[in-house]
This record gives sequence, C-alpha cells and structure tokens, in this order.
Amino acid sequence: MAKKNITYKEAITEIEEIIEKIDNRELDVDELSKNVNRVSELLKICKTKLHKTEEDVKSILNDIDE
Repeated sequence: MAKKNITYKEAITEIEEIIEKIDNRELDVDELSKNVNRVSELLKICKTKLHKTEEDVKSILNDIDE
C-alpha cells in the first residue's frame, strides 16, 4: 500500500490528514482500521528516513573532521 518513493513531507501531510479525519469523526469503523494501518506504515517510512538522514549527517560530519 505504501507509495513508492514517498517523501517525508508527503508522509507527514498524509498522517495529518488522517488524524484530522479521526478527530472530526469522519471515518466509520472499517475506514478507521484501514487508516490506522496506513498511519502505521507512514510512521515506519518517516522513522526510516529520519534514521537514514541522521546516518548521512554523521558521515558528512566525520568526513569534515578528517
């Protein structure tokens, strides 16, 4: 279900949209379950991107120090 090459910003925007729907009680039980699963997938994508970025920054900083 995860969109290929989704950006961090796109993932966060989609999460925010889903949370807004949940807050506004716009989702029935079936949609709620599907959307909570989607948020879980998006959070994993964000977490992976954040860890990758952290590793890249550390590597760049180590290269500068050498």
